[in-house]
Amino acid sequence: MLHYAVVFLVVALIAAVLGFGGIAGAAAGIAKILFFVFLVLFVISLIAGRRRV
Repeated sequence: MLHYAVVFLVVALIAAVLGFGGIAGAAAGIAKILFFVFLVLFVISLIAGRRRV
């Protein structure tokens, strides 16, 4: 999931450089959402891993 967030971030940067503001904003928003979902799932997996030990 972190990979997809980075891909959307790169797409947003390229679109911003080329002048496509709407596409850049949408791609940056998607990248932000995917990054926060990744963080939540990462923290949950860390907590679940500690309970098993």
